[in-house]
Amino acid sequence: MNFDTYLSASHQSFWLLVATVVPALSPIGISVFFLALTEGASKELRRSMATRIALQTSALMVFFMLFGAIILNLFSLSIDTVRLGGGLLLAVIGWNMINAKPNEELQEKATPALSPESARLLTFYPLTFPLSFGPGTLAATITVSVALLDSESAAVVAANLLGAVVGCLVAGSTVLICYRYADRILKPLGKSGVMIFLNFSAFILMCLGIQVAWGGLRNLLTEVLRRGVA
Repeated sequence: MNFDTYLSASHQSFWLLVATVVPALSPIGISVFFLALTEGASKELRRSMATRIALQTSALMVFFMLFGAIILNLFSLSIDTVRLGGGLLLAVIGWNMINAKPNEELQEKATPALSPESARLLTFYPLTFPLSFGPGTLAATITVSVALLDSESAAVVAANLLGAVVGCLVAGSTVLICYRYADRILKPLGKSGVMIFLNFSAFILMCLGIQVAWGGLRNLLTEVLRRGVA
């Protein structure tokens, strides 16, 4: 095989990763939750959090791209089990946001709640996981990883993974852009419009979590019934 073959493999894996993972990330849709959960934070703190979330999301994608399948096998976990647990977690977060306290009361508590230490913790849970890097993104990343590892040539596998890693960084940059400029992206909606969109998005998030969990549960039940019949 020549260099063009490896370049083509890397190029194809890059676009496969981006096309599969970015829709699962849904950075524009999740940016409204970023705004809500960082309410009362300064622009500098918000941008710092956006950068950290993007870096953590990219790191998680790269990590699970390289080692996700190994970790699942190590703990005897399946993708469907991850979907079930992650989907339930998303549904709970959506439900809690729907039933959150009124905006005025949250505003009063925003400043003490967003100390540097609190902001650091908030950037990972729930903003990085499971909102940015959720069960859908995890499943998509591992699925792409398994497909890219399916080659007898170690050089082709290396080229595939190189392209996919670059794709992870590009996908993470979409999170950075959408979160960093979330206020500008959502500004045309106005304050009341953002709140309406937030409540609607929280409901959609809860429904998506239920759908993801049901998809995992259905596949698990199908597997159990199939083994029972066999």
